[in-house]
Amino acid sequence: MGTIKPGGLGIKTRLFQVIFESDTRLGKAFDVVLALLIFLSVGIVLLDSVPEYHARFGDLFYALEWGVTLLFTLELALRIYCLEKPKLYLKGFYGVIDVLAIMPTWLALLFPGAQTLVVVRLLRTLRLFRVLEMMTVVGEGRLLMDALIRSRHQILLFLFTVLMLVTIFSSLLYLIEPTEAGFTSIPKSIYWGIVTLTTVGYGDITPVTAWGQFISMMIMLTGYSIIALPVGVFSAEVIRALRAERYSDEACPGCGKHRHEKDARYCKYCGTWLDEETPEPGSSG
Repeated sequence: MGTIKPGGLGIKTRLFQVIFESDTRLGKAFDVVLALLIFLSVGIVLLDSVPEYHARFGDLFYALEWGVTLLFTLELALRIYCLEKPKLYLKGFYGVIDVLAIMPTWLALLFPGAQTLVVVRLLRTLRLFRVLEMMTVVGEGRLLMDALIRSRHQILLFLFTVLMLVTIFSSLLYLIEPTEAGFTSIPKSIYWGIVTLTTVGYGDITPVTAWGQFISMMIMLTGYSIIALPVGVFSAEVIRALRAERYSDEACPGCGKHRHEKDARYCKYCGTWLDEETPEPGSSG
């Protein structure tokens, strides 16, 4: 995928520098004001959901929300206007989020209550990482996401195994427990099994027989014992990713050993010059 560029010189380039870049005072100010408007709009939705505040300030909240939405709509139009390839931006992560940010209020004209979904605007505050020079945090978040993707097969296998155990235990409880205890069906029993395995324990369904209580204890102990498994798998992938970023796979031409840091120039085992493409400093060759 290519990079977004201004659609021309003059006003489009100036708009692009303000809206999409943050290396100028005006660009940083634009992103900060944008973040404040996002927090304002989300705060309005949160407060408007409180009956007392809605009764007293409902009209004010409605006007403020539409004002912010119109500003966001104008901002999106300016983003599209100043770009060389608007479709490239709209298909990207930030483009999708920017479109979703203005949709709920407009949809509320057809589907009352849809404006509650404006909380998705909080995702737009990710641009503050760029303003606050915290892009390293974004890089670390990407590393965690990559580790999660690489461990997806082990995690899916873990979830399947847990679901299988829950289904078996829950079916046993359905057979053992009377319907008065709440185990009226196997799906209802599976709900109880998941709640018990995760040690949440709502208490709305409780086994009353001795065997049912014994199985409940086994499920709770199983939950405590297996909860560390996906954490361990994910942690191993994170460590592997950190090592991959830090160490090079190239072998030392002198001793053949691996695991040198990427910026290393000499082998830490035998002292051989590692960069075979350039001569060693101070050597005659």
